Amino acid sequence: MTDKYAVIGNPIAHSKSPLIHHAFAEQFGHDIEYTAELIPIEALEAGLDTLQKKGFKGLNVTVPFKEQVWQSLSKKSIHATTASAVNTITFNSDGSRYGDNTDGIGLCQDLTQNHHIDLAGKRILLLGAGGAARGVILPLLSYKPAELIIANRTISKAHHLVNLFDNEVLSASELEQVPGPFDIIINATSASLNGEIPPIPDSSVSAHTNCYDMMYGTADTAFIQWAKTRTAAKTINGFGMLVEQAAESYRIWRGVKPQTQNIIKHLRY
Repeated sequence: MTDKYAVIGNPIAHSKSPLIHHAFAEQFGHDIEYTAELIPIEALEAGLDTLQKKGFKGLNVTVPFKEQVWQSLSKKSIHATTASAVNTITFNSDGSRYGDNTDGIGLCQDLTQNHHIDLAGKRILLLGAGGAARGVILPLLSYKPAELIIANRTISKAHHLVNLFDNEVLSASELEQVPGPFDIIINATSASLNGEIPPIPDSSVSAHTNCYDMMYGTADTAFIQWAKTRTAAKTINGFGMLVEQAAESYRIWRGVKPQTQNIIKHLRY
């Protein structure tokens, strides 16, 4: 019998998740069907109920439903709990639902495995204090960086995340006053898709700084363009993170971890 999975969101037609997960299934000879399901904004619970009744085994969740799903599930992983967001749902045979968040693991896998960037002992600057930033803090901390500084336009939000995670390597900063240079700068804001750059000083970047934008597109984001003009050591967009978080979802559902590098290469845009 074919096992059914899907990604839910609104909008959703642009999603590459079906291509990615079918490529994963080919690696193992798994018989799966993975679709993109448009869920009305005000009908999330009805949509989940319908898909579960249709026999779906699991779902990926994208905008705008990650936080709403988190609120609706009683059983969640530590990553989902600390992120206050769910991007992976497992429908269990007893009718229960379990929520996880693989975004932070996907980011760290892309950095360490695909780009060979060591996170241990490094100075890391995380731009933004919204849901995207919150979802990657715990996985980043697991790699034992020397410092993880959260910078945000509204510094009180950055301080809130520092207090929430309560780790000695965490601190908050105003964007204009970040104490660079850094080994790694991660842009967890969506501002650069609109051509905006967080107002961090040029001294944040040196010749050894790796700059990562969690957003991606057919052209360089504004943040990637900014980093290139400041001769960053490496500039990376978030497409690899998309594939890696999907691979972690697949592992949760199927018990095996797919190979990702060829998929990242061939499905880039």
